[in-house]
Amino acid sequence: MNTDFAYQTALDLSRAIAARQVSPVELMQACLARIEQIDPKLNCFASYTPELALEAARRAEQALMSGQPLGPLHGLPISVKDLIAVKDLRYTFGSRAMADNVAGADAPSVERIRAAGACIIGKSTTSEFGCKAVGDSPLSGITRNPWNTGTTPGGSSAGAAASVAAGLTPFALGTDGGGSIRIPAALCGLFGIKAQFGRVPVYPVSATPTLAHVGPLARTVRDAALLLSVISGQDDRDPFSVAGPVPDYLGACERPVKGLRIAWSRTLGYARPDPEVADIAQRAALRFAEMGCEVVEVEQVMAQDPVDLWTSEFYAGVGVRLKKQLMEQRDLLDPAVADILGQALAQTSEAYYTRVFQRYELRETMRKFFERFDLLLTPALPCAAFEVGLNTPPQLPDRNIVSWVYYTYPFNLTGQPAASVPAGFTRAGLPVGLQMVARMHHETDIFRAAAALEACQPWAEKKPPISS
Repeated sequence: MNTDFAYQTALDLSRAIAARQVSPVELMQACLARIEQIDPKLNCFASYTPELALEAARRAEQALMSGQPLGPLHGLPISVKDLIAVKDLRYTFGSRAMADNVAGADAPSVERIRAAGACIIGKSTTSEFGCKAVGDSPLSGITRNPWNTGTTPGGSSAGAAASVAAGLTPFALGTDGGGSIRIPAALCGLFGIKAQFGRVPVYPVSATPTLAHVGPLARTVRDAALLLSVISGQDDRDPFSVAGPVPDYLGACERPVKGLRIAWSRTLGYARPDPEVADIAQRAALRFAEMGCEVVEVEQVMAQDPVDLWTSEFYAGVGVRLKKQLMEQRDLLDPAVADILGQALAQTSEAYYTRVFQRYELRETMRKFFERFDLLLTPALPCAAFEVGLNTPPQLPDRNIVSWVYYTYPFNLTGQPAASVPAGFTRAGLPVGLQMVARMHHETDIFRAAAALEACQPWAEKKPPISS
């Protein structure tokens, strides 16, 4: 097998390790060498732990050589976003106010990847408490996009996406409370999915417990399916976690898509996308008609932009968690984050619960919508990657630090499975994502469709300039 492991798939590496064609230690050494070479240009890691990674790789190699049963991720390098707890590692949430915090236990997703044999290389960067859709924080600084280092990789799973796009690891664990997996997946040319709400248990309790998801970012659909299959499943520590069998995500990738009923919406009824980006997404969506699907254009999916419902819930939760810091250490916080948290905390209980009930109305609207369709396709974002250091795209000055994303946060409010799939590239060579939204509990339809699109317009062989 080729010993240049960058950009090889997790599935190929897993098979090669099981066949003793690849040494987990050799793989990890190559991964760490590539990080040392490339990460100074990107800044993907909030905490980088090469010694612990090599120790884990040695244990994986010993288990392999002694004939022990191997897990599905055995010997594979992976990073974990710094909003997810990894025992004995810094757990900073991208905040100077939490710079010395250390996790006392693993999150369920981390327990599961360890048990499956993965080797954690460190904690990836995030915007502060996941509150911005770009990739910078006061603690870790600016994370950059491998396709153009002058642009943002998106957020808040910034380091996770940038590292996978740059070939530093085959996949990574991110989180998504308003699009924080799908946003950087779109801007970095990856497949990223948040499964059904509660499919992957979240613990310790999130500051946004009714919105938060943990999920994979990967260069291929099947690599994401592999990782999601490991981290999915009920856990008593998360009262929202979904009981019952875990869907067969990998098996779904082999199923045909002919006959799927698909809605395509350019704006959801309110978004203002860049025409070039929307056209690229639309061309990808219309490929499904060529594959035997029914594709119907639906301009007005929602009566109005639900951003106020999302903002009320998300920022009020984070604001309550950070109230002491807002009162006593405001200078340590990202000014844009501090401002919007203060606004959310100022809302009355009546205003808050009015929006809670409006959220239930939105869920019912979407339930009825999906009586007619299996999938809803939209642009994942209204634009391609823009200049680092900015909180919002220059062409959308009236939107705030998350409201500019338009397409992603509605489906945290509804809890439905949603993913971003590479759709193509702009004339400037920047990736564009196509969002896929499925009916409740039907992630398998996303994997069917995403794998079919990947087969008819492959993207994984396209590598960003920084890869060389």
